[in-house]
Amino acid sequence: MTARDKNDIPSRIVPRSKYGTWIAGALVVLFVFLALRSAFANDNFAWPAFGRYLFSESILLGLVRTIELALIAMALSILAGMALAMMRQSSNRVLNAVAGTYIWLFRAVPLLVLLLLLYNLAALYPEISLSVPFGPILFTMETNTVITVAGAAIIGLALHESAYCAEIFRAGLVSVDHGQREAAEALGMSSWLMTRRIVLPQAMRAIVPPLTNQFVSVVKTTSIVSVISMPELLYSAQIIYARTYETIPLLLVVTFWYLVLTAVLTVAQHYVEKRFNRGRAGLSDYTARKLSRLTLEAGK
Repeated sequence: MTARDKNDIPSRIVPRSKYGTWIAGALVVLFVFLALRSAFANDNFAWPAFGRYLFSESILLGLVRTIELALIAMALSILAGMALAMMRQSSNRVLNAVAGTYIWLFRAVPLLVLLLLLYNLAALYPEISLSVPFGPILFTMETNTVITVAGAAIIGLALHESAYCAEIFRAGLVSVDHGQREAAEALGMSSWLMTRRIVLPQAMRAIVPPLTNQFVSVVKTTSIVSVISMPELLYSAQIIYARTYETIPLLLVVTFWYLVLTAVLTVAQHYVEKRFNRGRAGLSDYTARKLSRLTLEAGK
C-alpha cells in the first residue's frame, strides 16, 4: 500500500444513518403519549377513587395475604420440586415412575379445577383419620377443620407449582456435565455430598432464571384463589366494588400492586442471577486477559 493510498483512508468510521430506527422510536413514543393522555383524560377511569382505595386497609391486608400465600406456596414447591427432580434422576424405576406420574398429573389438571376439588374435599371424605393397618384408629377429625380456605389455597398452589419446579430443577441437574459426577464418584463422594458440593452449585446457574420467573408467575397466580373466597388482593377488591360498584378503579388498584410486586421481583432476580454468575464472569475475564497476553507475545 502506497503513502497516497494510506492518506485516502478516512481517519474515522462514520456510522450508517438509521432513519428507520429513529422513526420507529418516535412512533412508539407518540403511541405511549397518546395512550397515557387518553387514560388520564378519561373520567371513566375514576382516578380520585383509585387514589382513595390504593392504600386502604382492606387492600393492604389483601396484599399482605397475597405475599404470604406466594412465599409459602413457593417454598413448599421448591422443596417438593427438588425431591421430585431427584426421584426423576434416580435409577430406581419405582421412584422414577411415581415422580413422572406426579408431574404429569398436576401439570395436566388446571389449577382452578384443583382448587375447587380441594375446597370441596369434604364431600368425598367427610373425615380424615389415621389408623394402624388392620388395627385401631388413632385419631379422627373433620375434613373441613383441616382443609380450610387458606389450607386449600396453599395445598393447591404447592401441588400445581411443584410439578413445574421439578422440571426446572431436573433441567438444571441435567445441564451439569456427566464427567463432573464421574470425577466425584472416583474421589469416593457419596451421592448426597456430590449433589450438594459439585452438581447443585453448577446447576443453579441454569435453575435460577426460570425459577425466579416461576415465582413471578406464582405471585400473579394467587389471584385464582379468589374463586374459593380466599381474602387475597383480588378478592379484597371484589368485596369492595360489589358494595360500591366502583369496579374499574379497584381493578386498577389491583393491577398497580401486581405491577409493583413484579417490579420488585424483577430487580431481585437481576441481583440473584448476578451473584450466581460471578464465577462464570470471573473465568471469562481471566480467559480474555490470558488470550490478550498470548496475542501480544506472539506479535513481538
